[in-house]
Amino acid sequence: MQIRFLGKETSGGDSPTLYATDRQTYLIQGYKVTDPEILAKLDIPEGETCVEIYARLLAHLSKDGLHGVVTSWAPPIVRVMENGNYLVQGPRVTDPAIRAELALPDNEDCIEVPREALRALLEENDRGVDDA
Repeated sequence: MQIRFLGKETSGGDSPTLYATDRQTYLIQGYKVTDPEILAKLDIPEGETCVEIYARLLAHLSKDGLHGVVTSWAPPIVRVMENGNYLVQGPRVTDPAIRAELALPDNEDCIEVPREALRALLEENDRGVDDA
């Protein structure tokens, strides 16, 4: 798998990050979801995980030709938090070479989601760019 950096959103040194792949997918690096109450409400299949990201991270999709604003809360977004962050679910990236390239901190993980799944969540605005 080849990856291309699209963007990062930092708050206090933490770093949810978005990458495009050569497989028509995106890698979404975010904070591990560890809250037992939240995890109990999610149906996470074997091999998948859930990460928390800042909503503004998805504005970087425009660097890969996807324009618009998120208007639908459907998978891969499985929950919108009170602070506006998204919980995003997908297959956990397990390839050792990719994980090494991402240099994941202990409190973060990475998932892979289909490009079309994210496109389905976007509604183009009249300028064709994100407002977020």
